[in-house]
Amino acid sequence: MRRIRPMWAVGAALVLLGALLAHHPTKAEAFPATARTVVIDYLRSITGTAVVSGQHNKEPASSPAQYTQQARNVTGQFPGLWGGDMMFRADDQANRQRVIDEAKAQWAAGSLVALTWHACSPTVGVTCEFDGGVKTQITNAQFQEIVTGGTALNTTWRNRMATVVPYLRQLRDAGVPVLWRPFHEMNETWNWWGGRPGANGGAKIFQQMRDYFGSQGLDNLIWVWNVQDNPAANWSQYYPGANYADVVSLDVWWKSHPSAADYQQIQTVAAGKPIAVAEIGKMPTAALLTAQPRWAYFMMWSEHLLGNNTTAEIQAAYNIPRVLSRGEISLSGGGGGGGGKIRAVASGRCVDVAGAGTANGTQVQIYTCDTGGAAQQWTAGSDGTLRALGKCLDVAANGTADGTRIQIWTCDGGNAQRFTYHAAGRDIVHAGSGKCLDVRAEATADATPLQLWTCNGKANQDFLLPS
Repeated sequence: MRRIRPMWAVGAALVLLGALLAHHPTKAEAFPATARTVVIDYLRSITGTAVVSGQHNKEPASSPAQYTQQARNVTGQFPGLWGGDMMFRADDQANRQRVIDEAKAQWAAGSLVALTWHACSPTVGVTCEFDGGVKTQITNAQFQEIVTGGTALNTTWRNRMATVVPYLRQLRDAGVPVLWRPFHEMNETWNWWGGRPGANGGAKIFQQMRDYFGSQGLDNLIWVWNVQDNPAANWSQYYPGANYADVVSLDVWWKSHPSAADYQQIQTVAAGKPIAVAEIGKMPTAALLTAQPRWAYFMMWSEHLLGNNTTAEIQAAYNIPRVLSRGEISLSGGGGGGGGKIRAVASGRCVDVAGAGTANGTQVQIYTCDTGGAAQQWTAGSDGTLRALGKCLDVAANGTADGTRIQIWTCDGGNAQRFTYHAAGRDIVHAGSGKCLDVRAEATADATPLQLWTCNGKANQDFLLPS
């Protein structure tokens, strides 16, 4: 939550402690285009052994890395997680593109990306001030109208959601997974969406947003559900369900750090999903992270970095051996993974078996991404095959010439059906010819066929493998 709190005096000039930085690398590894599942799996993999350092960057949106830079100035390290916001005030919404550009840059430099949204209530204007627009009360009847399809307030809310889709789609097309945290502090009542337990309350609006954004093809979002440490009980009453939340998180404002009871309750709700401290005003200590080792990341809230922590406290937190900064995060898997869609980056469309046909020789093309049809569900096999509808992606007649047709065919283990994905270049290379899958004539329209073509680095040869 956006708050004004008393500022603690920051001591003398900021000094870097070189000796304490020794366990941190000096150079970050760039992240390639990556599927959301790779980040989720990474958070699972570090649970219990490590925690990613994070820094939120609040308004103004015209300076979307100012607090991250402050952390760098104090510690000599960049946080492992950059956080931003889709904002509410008119001038900040006008700079949403700056936020998205910064998210791309942070990802490319080797930091994970998180976004939240302090959304204006559908009962007020498209832009608003925090007080009276985000921090505001609406009636239960108004809330039910917002979540009931076909009503005036529901239409307004869907239009509001639609305004952020093109921005999130840019990150999808760039292969940037986003820890997306809408409707945060759902158990609190300062916001218009909060304090509504049960199936028709906060859980429902969260579910509806995930369903809507899914229908818009935003399969790069990692859905982070969130409550605050006050009220301190019955958090599960606000939970949208395991099929809707990927990460379960807690904002800690009523205490300096999560209590043992907080830690236990959030794990109970998560039931094995990664857990995180999504907002905090006081740097975690080594003792806290030893006692509560399963937090996957923490996010220091903007002005509280210097306003609520001494230089020594910030440096000490970043130099806890289990705390990971930029350069210490290793994402394996590039953009590969299990079954799902293969996205053609230039068009945003999906690799598709024409007409969902299963006959040998059926054309493979690009087409508007659907919501789960089998013609767009591909599995990457360990043998180099890409499979859909029980058949394999295949180069017609095992050809090697530019323009050779791409089709599906009964899996036979031959070179015509073996491909390698290069995450850095986002290309799919045919083993038999060394040439790339290519969208014909650089077109972006539905039903444009795929073909084989000499690898040339153009956008029509960029693909993201299943998420």
